[in-house]
Amino acid sequence: MQVHIAFERLMQPFQVDGVVAIALMGSFARGDAGAFSDIDLVRFRDVDDVKCVAETHLIDQMFVVVTDVTPSQSKTWFVDPDKASSCIAGVRTARTLWDPHDHFADIQRRAQAFVWDAAMQAEADIWASKQMVGWIEEVQKGLEGLRRNDTGRMLNARHGLSWGLTNVLRVQRGVLITGDNTTYPEVVESLGLDSPWASLSRQVFCIAGGLTLAEQVSAGLRLYVLTVDLLGTSIRQEDEALLKETVRRIESELEGASNKTLHRTPTSGAGEL
Repeated sequence: MQVHIAFERLMQPFQVDGVVAIALMGSFARGDAGAFSDIDLVRFRDVDDVKCVAETHLIDQMFVVVTDVTPSQSKTWFVDPDKASSCIAGVRTARTLWDPHDHFADIQRRAQAFVWDAAMQAEADIWASKQMVGWIEEVQKGLEGLRRNDTGRMLNARHGLSWGLTNVLRVQRGVLITGDNTTYPEVVESLGLDSPWASLSRQVFCIAGGLTLAEQVSAGLRLYVLTVDLLGTSIRQEDEALLKETVRRIESELEGASNKTLHRTPTSGAGEL
């Protein structure tokens, strides 16, 4: 998108008291913005006692999303594996618009030097294990939704069994995503485009096409089992029994449903012997 935008002028109304730096992030900072891309401005605050809520403004027929970041929040980017995975790459490609005291410059230098080390991986393993326990509820909804043919339950389950599991591996594999739009393809690339996980995930997201909601949920349940297997020894000891029982229920239920389908006896029509 070759459009000249005066970002420095655009950000001036947001230079209020307590703001120490403003950076341009997202697609405009990376240089891959399209006709419907938002302009993402991030304001860095000088104190933590600030209500940080993203606000959307319409300026010169452009949607401008302004997000505030406190000192404590920016620090989590370098110690929290979820935040590191989702923020570090974006900080690296950000464009400084206003930074009189090098506040953002210091953060960006830290991001450029960031390394996903053993300590971060240990935290990522813990995070992923907890998330898998958290998504058990969606597994239960999926199983019950399939039994009842309940659309509401299956839709809820599909979210956890698609995006939920994608984010589990995003963090556990230490994938530093370049943007939220690239989360799925970059996670799949880290696992292998032809991997069993990638194949199943395409069914859950219905990228493969032509699948019913029930088939998508069934694929999501199998994806949960495969994700547990991929996590392997990174699963916390206190979570093992919960995940083992969840896997048992999935395999038992899906096997039972498959057997019912295979052994279903066609109903005879009227007048047939």
